[in-house]
Amino acid sequence: MTFQTPRTVSLGGTGSCKRLEIGGNAPVSIQTMWKEGITDVAHNREALSSIIDRIEKLGLLGCDIVRFAVPDMASAEGLCAIAELSPLPLVADIHFDYKLALRCLDGNVAKIRINPGNIGSRERVEAVVSKCRDKGAAIRIGVNTGSLPRDLADAVAKGTITRAAALAETAAREASVFEELDFTNYVVSMKASSVRETIESNEAFAAKYNAPLHIGVTEAGPIIGGVVKSTLAFSHLLDEGIGSTIRVSLSDTPQNEVIAGREILRECGKRTGGVTLVSCPRCGRIGFDVHDFVSRWEPELLGMDKNVTVAVMGCVVNGPGEGKHADLGICGTGDSVLIFKHGEIVRTLRADDFGLAGDTPQERLNALKENADKAFREELLSL
Repeated sequence: MTFQTPRTVSLGGTGSCKRLEIGGNAPVSIQTMWKEGITDVAHNREALSSIIDRIEKLGLLGCDIVRFAVPDMASAEGLCAIAELSPLPLVADIHFDYKLALRCLDGNVAKIRINPGNIGSRERVEAVVSKCRDKGAAIRIGVNTGSLPRDLADAVAKGTITRAAALAETAAREASVFEELDFTNYVVSMKASSVRETIESNEAFAAKYNAPLHIGVTEAGPIIGGVVKSTLAFSHLLDEGIGSTIRVSLSDTPQNEVIAGREILRECGKRTGGVTLVSCPRCGRIGFDVHDFVSRWEPELLGMDKNVTVAVMGCVVNGPGEGKHADLGICGTGDSVLIFKHGEIVRTLRADDFGLAGDTPQERLNALKENADKAFREELLSL
């Protein structure tokens, strides 16, 4: 099957927000969704500052776009306040009330996600399109298995059409409205909770139309199941050249959605650079608490602008030996910690070298942990 080359859609680029292109020759972008309400943000400087700080950290992890649910006017006003300061393009997720979309477009919101089928009359859709055109904002047509038109839902129930085909047909109908209005700055998504249906619906649409596709498995579940489903769907579609943006939908944090998306893109050959973190799974031979070290350091390492490999290993067997390919590594032997570069040990830290006279063994181990972190940071910054 031959698939269409997606055209380019632009968003952002005003105020503090970076400009982003989707489709065409642009890299595949990573999205996440804010997990909290924003009804109290517009007049709360402390809450606003905290959100901007968290968005900046998501950007360091590799996030390109953040979507916010906008169920009411207070949320729309909150999103406008956030968008004035956000370094990343923000998307307003709108259902039912087109006036919420219009209010968001009064601010610096870069994209509106709507399902034209539940916005209401053609005139309401035209009003949103007109304002997006004036503001230079993009639109995402979001279709899922719960929002099929009645005739297609009935056909699925009768077995005369698959749900995947119904998703693609629904998206095509909605896109035709925008095409009739001569508005092409839109992205399409067709999401199912099934990997197979997600793949088949996106293939069916991409075979006929050149709108950029945002891909994702909706309601994918907790972190393990969600990452497995997303990886299977994304790797298949991305290998076919389908997918201009992705979101790993998890019952988990936005940070883990971004990290999962980033790692999937790296393994699919769609994203390069940044810190590659490898770590052993740990076993009964453990001499170093890999899990604790990784949980402390992962956000900082993945947010660094360094094209290096870091290995975190549990013992000397998996340390300088199996981790010798790493630019920097750390492992332990019980009461000591080894730091190595390309398999060569550059520092050895022992618990007995730290602490004060009379300290307990545990206090010395705590001091070793603190000094190991300090030494690791020094070696990391020297790369």
